[in-house]
Amino acid sequence: MTSPDPLLPPMQARLTVLGRWRASLASDPALRRALGWLAPTLITLFAALVRLANIDHPHELAFDETYYVKDAWSLWTLGYEGTWGDGANAAFNAADTDQIAAALDSKGSFVVHPPLGKWLIALGMAMTGPASSFGWRVAVAVIGTLTVLLVFLIAKALTRSLLAASIAGFLLAIDGLSIVMSRTALLDGILTFFILLGFLFVLYDRQRMVPRIETSVPDAAQPLIGRVFWGRPWLIAAGVALGAASAVKWSGLYALAAFGLYVVITDALARRRAGIVLWPTDAVFRQGLASFLLMVGPALATYLVSWTGWFVTSGGYDRDAAANPLVGLFEYHSSILGFHSGLSTSHPYASPAWQWPLLLRPTAVWVERQPNTCGAENCISVVSTLPNPLLWYLGVIAVLYLVYRITRALIERTPVAWELWAPLVGIAATYVPWLFLPQRTIFQFYTVAIMPFLVLALVLTLRDLAGRRDDPLPRRQAGERTVIVVLVMITLVSVFFYPVWTGGSVPCELWLVHEWLRGWV
Repeated sequence: MTSPDPLLPPMQARLTVLGRWRASLASDPALRRALGWLAPTLITLFAALVRLANIDHPHELAFDETYYVKDAWSLWTLGYEGTWGDGANAAFNAADTDQIAAALDSKGSFVVHPPLGKWLIALGMAMTGPASSFGWRVAVAVIGTLTVLLVFLIAKALTRSLLAASIAGFLLAIDGLSIVMSRTALLDGILTFFILLGFLFVLYDRQRMVPRIETSVPDAAQPLIGRVFWGRPWLIAAGVALGAASAVKWSGLYALAAFGLYVVITDALARRRAGIVLWPTDAVFRQGLASFLLMVGPALATYLVSWTGWFVTSGGYDRDAAANPLVGLFEYHSSILGFHSGLSTSHPYASPAWQWPLLLRPTAVWVERQPNTCGAENCISVVSTLPNPLLWYLGVIAVLYLVYRITRALIERTPVAWELWAPLVGIAATYVPWLFLPQRTIFQFYTVAIMPFLVLALVLTLRDLAGRRDDPLPRRQAGERTVIVVLVMITLVSVFFYPVWTGGSVPCELWLVHEWLRGWV
């Protein structure tokens, strides 16, 4: 018989509703295999539907699309980011291709983010031309849809549960922040995809390598040092993915550092279990050096490849700053670093990182009053990066719960399930670094990279809430009912907020009902 679903207790759990469903799958391997393909397929298609529906609305550059859409088309046209004239935004909004072409100057422009994300946006524009708002956003929507699939695969790797993975994928599919950042031509949704892809590859490396490390030492032997493993293809793949994340926005470097540290710690603990005497130094200075080269080498190569357009053309910013183009690129990066270090201008939607867990100031990327378009005199259309608030706050509580569980286990010196650490590693990579930049102008929508890890934390918490295999039947029945109620409530909240995420025209009075906190306006 196949191993029990970690979300549901076996044996007695078959007496509960979900337990009977689980037992039927266990008795029919063919059905289980079919659902193993059908569940992620349906969830991904659903995510595509809510992200692609009416994606060309609004047909105007929303928020920072004014930078990335124009830079993307410049990359596709020139191979580097050129300079745009004052009438460029009006030309894009009016879908006037002649004026768009006239507004682009070949002089290199100083831009502060690497080019990969803009190249991906350009792929969508290449299919439709620069006048189509569908083309501006379709590549981001596809990447956002695939991000939902990645969360499913990560949850499956953590829990080995089809049900838990399906819940994780579904929750991200209906989250408002994830939906909006998949329907807007900004870089953060693309960044999130590559961070999650790198994290998935790190988990696959762990699944493959931990058993090999633990069995690499003969029984009863206690060598001073262990074997250095170079054959780690998933680690190389993770380096490529995280290098791509860094080639979208430099904050991808935080993920590369955090996940690399996670790999070293995981290897160290596996060497300790294997009985290697000098397991800490062995993992850091021998295997750690190998892992560093396996991850950072491909990451650096991927990052440099993303600048190919700048290398093979002559008009990019600072391209002729030095005879050696690598020196010129270094000087360009020094200027970019100076810009980011001094970025502290005021903005009405700025939100320091300490506010993010409280969800005090989401960003309205587009607002327009539209009288008599919704069956009422005063109508408004809004696209807000507000997450599903119930999902968000429950995710924050779930992170605190995981911290409590791990802390208690460490105090009591009891084993800690390794999967409990995974969401916290993701939070450390995508949130903690921003806490050290209190003066910098940053926004709540940066948390789109945090949201998948909040979902994973919530799914692990719901698994505990559903009950353990040795819990009494009434406890498990109550737990399962509670989980179902939570999921239904989250879904209903998403239905309620969907117009605010997609720019639907609603009466102003109804829009105000969505503003649960003053900062949401």
